[in-house]
This record gives sequence, C-alpha cells and structure tokens, in this order.
Amino acid sequence: MVNWRDLLVSPNTPILDTLEIIDRNARQIALVTDESDRLVGTVTDGDIRRGLLKGKALKDPISMIMNPYPTVVSPYDSRENILALMKIKQIHQVPIVDEDGKIVHVEMLNDLLRPVKKENWVVLMAGGLGTRLYPLTHNCPKPLLKVGNKPLLETILQSYIDQGFHQFFISVKYKAEMIQDYFGDGSNWGVNIHYLEEKESLGTAGALSLLPEQPTEPFFVMNGDLLTKVNFEQLLDFHKTYQAEATMCVREYDHQIPYGVVRLDKHRLVSIEEKPTQRFFVNAGIYVLSPSVLEWIPNKQYFDMPSLFELLMKEEKHSIVFPIREYWLDIGRMADFEKANREYLEVFS
Repeated sequence: MVNWRDLLVSPNTPILDTLEIIDRNARQIALVTDESDRLVGTVTDGDIRRGLLKGKALKDPISMIMNPYPTVVSPYDSRENILALMKIKQIHQVPIVDEDGKIVHVEMLNDLLRPVKKENWVVLMAGGLGTRLYPLTHNCPKPLLKVGNKPLLETILQSYIDQGFHQFFISVKYKAEMIQDYFGDGSNWGVNIHYLEEKESLGTAGALSLLPEQPTEPFFVMNGDLLTKVNFEQLLDFHKTYQAEATMCVREYDHQIPYGVVRLDKHRLVSIEEKPTQRFFVNAGIYVLSPSVLEWIPNKQYFDMPSLFELLMKEEKHSIVFPIREYWLDIGRMADFEKANREYLEVFS
C-alpha cells in the first residue's frame, strides 16, 4: 500500500519530476503541499497533459498547472459520504485534510471498493453479563443476541472484515462456550480468531493483559455491544497521523434540561434560559492503542478503559479523541435493543 507521503511534492517541484512520482506511485495523483504538509493543490496525469498542451515546459514548477482548489474531505466524513462524493465528482482520489488544512490520508476509490488486508489486531470485548437486557441474556450472552438477521457480534466482526482486518481476539467470560462454538477459529469468515478467557471479570482494559504477546502495530479495542458504521481505516490513520499512544472515539450527546435555567449573581436575577440543551462528548467504547500502552495495564486485574486513559493523561502520554459522526448505537438497555432492530436493515443492508 502506497504511503501518502510518497505522493507529496512542493509547489516548486518541476513538472517532469512530478510526472515521475505519479507514474511511480500508481495512485494517479500528486499532492502539492507547503513545508507544514498543508495541502495547496493536487496534480493528476490529466492536469499535466493539459498543461503541456497549453505550452508549459517539463522544467516549469508544478504550481503553474496544479489544481489549487481540489475536492477534499475531513477525517470525520463517513466512508459512504466519501464514496458518494467521489461518484458525483467523478474522481478516483480525494485528500483527507484536518481543520488546519494538513493532509491526514488520501482515499482512493479502488481502496474504498476493495478492502486492503491489514495486520492490525482487533480486540472485541464480549465477556459482560448483559444484566440490563435480562431475561434475553438469561440463556444467551449479549453479543449473540440477534439484531436484524444475525448476532450483534457477527455484525461487528463483519464491519472490520469489510475494511480489511483479519486478526481478531475476543474476550469472553459469561457463557464463553456459546461464543466460541459460534465463531470457532474464524475460518468460516476467512479470518483468524483467538480467545482471551477471563477467569474473573477483568474490565475493558484488564482483559488486554491476556494477549499472548505484544502486537507490533497499533490495535483496536471495541466493546462487543455496539453497532456503528465507523470507518476503522480512517480512525487508524488518524491515530497514526497524530502519533498518539491512545485514541478514544467519542460521540456527541445532547441533553435537554426540561426546565427554565435561572442564572444568578448573588441575589440578582441575570437571565432565564428556557429548556436549554447541553452538549457533551461521551466515550463511544472504541479505541486505538499503540503497543506501548500495554505496559500500563496491570496483569490479570480488573481495569477499565477510562482508568487507563486517566493513567495515561496523568503520565502525560499523548492521548487524543476521534469524534464519531457516523451511525453509532450502544445496546445497553432494552430500548436500545429494540431501536437497533428497527434501524438495522436501513443502516446495514
């Protein structure tokens, strides 16, 4: 897979050199950036051909023929939205830039349509009791409850598989044998599945101490009771671009206060705001961790992800957040389970 940094050229790069980069990287595009990796334009083979027809010389700087107003997307745009945009614009490549205009990744139409095999591990937490969904979970672990036409955990697994991931670990405890019997070694899905068997409940971070070895690449950790359309490749690139040690996905949550909120200055009435809406970011239960983070997890002790992030912040480790804009639903209560079944076919069909 081509590293997007191999596509970078400066505005002063000669047209000939840029053409060689385009031919070499097989991406059909070069990215013109300033010294801070801020995108200032793009160049395709077609741009070069049109420039030469207009009399530009191969020694001229690429800035003379680049497109200074390229189509771009943000790190928070969903896979579906990016695909739709590329089809509308009839383009095969689109740079992803952050709020400062810096390049984060380059999406290719072929890559979006055909997943690239990725070696990053995916750890799915599926050992919980699911007590809030009782009696449904009396004889069935929550990850195996059917949402739509298949078990919830299978939808999660398939979402990762569709984006090229194939190395999975599933943390199990409650009715572990049912999950292991259903998924086996993963061969029915063309992937590898291993199990982290909790003798005692270890929490969403403590179970990572059961991993057989330290991974060599950043890896995912995700709760096994979520439905989402997050672009995991984009999330991984975000983690790598900002050189984070830990990335937490967050979701915006709105809460409307059902009363008029009164603001005071001692005994003086300052204002009245009728039924205001407060907005928060909440933990979405999806994480990317660099291998070094495993050093901070106690061995076979109960330890939750919030505690891990609090420890990392205390130790001034680089921890960041990735806001989720795509569909996301935490199936923690019966009302969430019913909502998931109502929405499943519309979102995942």
